Formats: sequence, structure tokens, C-alpha cells
Amino acid sequence: MKKGGAIAVLVIVILAVLAGIKYRDVVDRFNPFIDKEYVYVQITKTGEPDEGRYKYVLNGYNAQGKMKEVTFTASTPLLQGTYLKVLAKGAYAQEWEKVKEEEIPKAIKW
Repeated sequence: MKKGGAIAVLVIVILAVLAGIKYRDVVDRFNPFIDKEYVYVQITKTGEPDEGRYKYVLNGYNAQGKMKEVTFTASTPLLQGTYLKVLAKGAYAQEWEKVKEEEIPKAIKW
């Protein structure tokens, strides 16, 4: 019986890890140990259709110039070259807004 219980626990742990990888933005959204921060991104590719919205997975930079990956959606396609300021909590994006290139912190090098 002990061997069967250990196998069941192992399977549950493996499934939890796989779910955490696939749904990283959802996990980050509810993780109390991750702080929110602004991440600046430039639209460099077209959004993927996602349930009536356009999903973007992009690398951006925080104000100190550290690279971060963020995932967010938009109701309409965003033009390539557009700069955004994304309020991110890990991979989860709470909100975003368009910004001008002059508003990007100097520490960020594209």
C-alpha cells in the first residue's frame, strides 16, 4: 500500500509542475510572493487569436533594464513598433497602456 501511495503523490506533483509551467501567468497572478512591477515592451510580432482577443507573449524590460517575459491580451491587434507599459506580476499582466518612446526609462536598451 505504501508504494501505491508514493506513486500517487509523485503523479500529483508531476501534474502540478506541468500545470504550473503551462499556466504560469495564472499561477503568478495568485502567488503572494511575487511583486508587481512595470515592464516596458515593444510589439514585435502579431498577436495570436485567443478566444476573440489577441494574445501577446513578449520579452520586455523593467525600469532597471532587466528582461522579463509577459503575457497579455488586447481586444484589437496592436501595431508593430508600438511601445507599452505593462503592469506585470511575474508572467501575468494586470493592465497595459501605450506609451511614447520618450517615456521609456533610459536603462532600457532595445
